[in-house]
Amino acid sequence: MTETRIAAVSCLIDILKHGGRPKKSLEQFSQDLDRRDRAFLMELVYGVLRNLYTLDAIISVFIRNTKTLGDETINNLRIAVYQILFMRVPAYAVVNESVEMEKRGGKPSLVNAVLRNLIRGKEKIALPLVYEDVVKDISINTSHQEWMVKRWVARFGRDEARLLAEANNSMPPLVLRTNTLRISREELLRGFAEKEIKATASPFSPDGIVIGRETSYQDLSSFYGLFAVQDEASQLITYLLSPQKGDRVLDACAAPGGKTTHMAQMMEDKGKIIAVEKDPQRILKLEESISALGISSAETVLADISELTDIGTFDRILLDAPCSSTGVIRRNPDVKYRHAMQDIIDFGKKQKELLRAVSSLLRKEGRLVYSVCSIEPEEGEQVIRDFLKTTDEFRIIEADHECIKPFVKNGFFRTFPHNDNMDGFFGVILCRMA
Repeated sequence: MTETRIAAVSCLIDILKHGGRPKKSLEQFSQDLDRRDRAFLMELVYGVLRNLYTLDAIISVFIRNTKTLGDETINNLRIAVYQILFMRVPAYAVVNESVEMEKRGGKPSLVNAVLRNLIRGKEKIALPLVYEDVVKDISINTSHQEWMVKRWVARFGRDEARLLAEANNSMPPLVLRTNTLRISREELLRGFAEKEIKATASPFSPDGIVIGRETSYQDLSSFYGLFAVQDEASQLITYLLSPQKGDRVLDACAAPGGKTTHMAQMMEDKGKIIAVEKDPQRILKLEESISALGISSAETVLADISELTDIGTFDRILLDAPCSSTGVIRRNPDVKYRHAMQDIIDFGKKQKELLRAVSSLLRKEGRLVYSVCSIEPEEGEQVIRDFLKTTDEFRIIEADHECIKPFVKNGFFRTFPHNDNMDGFFGVILCRMA
């Protein structure tokens, strides 16, 4: 029995039962593993999270009531079924490891029987599984909660809802943002080519680079400081804001710092960015991001932005608000199981409160960008419409940059993973008129 399997089960229990976040769980339980085993651990954990409902549906064919299984046993089985059906791991090795793990106090005989029956009947299991009800079919085969799928079917239609859910289960590319304070995108691409690292210029973001799938983040270590990891859609939000050299800018919910540092680049590190973050742990990540890219124009503030009243006014404000994160499920598959429908409503209420708070800090003719990595209208368009009903001091304005315009409709910026192969983001530019 490998330490990797023990770590994978521990991660899944932490994430699915205790609400842990995958990245933190992987860091916590992989400390004693080498680089190769860490990569394997990540594949097991993310593979189960992406396919959870499918795996459970298959397990339930062999075990009528899976709720009687302990946390270790059910997650051990999920990993095993994932390996048998989705990975190139010898079946006998999967069975042996799974059974050995159960000998620690689980159900070795049951796990042995289930896996051997699965292997014998593997050819009869046709994926995707088939259900007459469209919502259930999409839900089980893409492992999204039914309330989520039902909303998307009503909004987009069954075919597009399925494409969206399937895109959420795809492996996202590794996307970088060039640190233009130190190097141009063309120079960085040449550097990658010299190291035989496959990389292409993003067709969407002027600063973006898409890395080939065979390359890991660790393979880029000789280039650290010359780039930041940031999806193209997230990069485009800063182009919505379009901060200028010498501006005084507020990043209201700044961690982990991708947009803060991008602002500094666009401003040529000249001006002032006040980067506010209320979480003591996340502000450390923000400060690391600023330091790694050699930025001097950004100042971090540990505070709740809704309670700050003495920081003056700003030429530009970015409110990248806390949200349900339904636009970044590709990168965070645990989001599929983390929320209930009421959470979407609650996020919308909090977002409106934050927008009202930061709007008072904007100078006349200043620009405020509201953004979320959510595809839900209650967190996007509805927040803005409700805000504009309460004031005549603001209006929506058009984006300056050409790279933004393909994604704007009726003044609202939107990207979707199934349409654009980018994270799902919403954004809008508000200008203060009085």
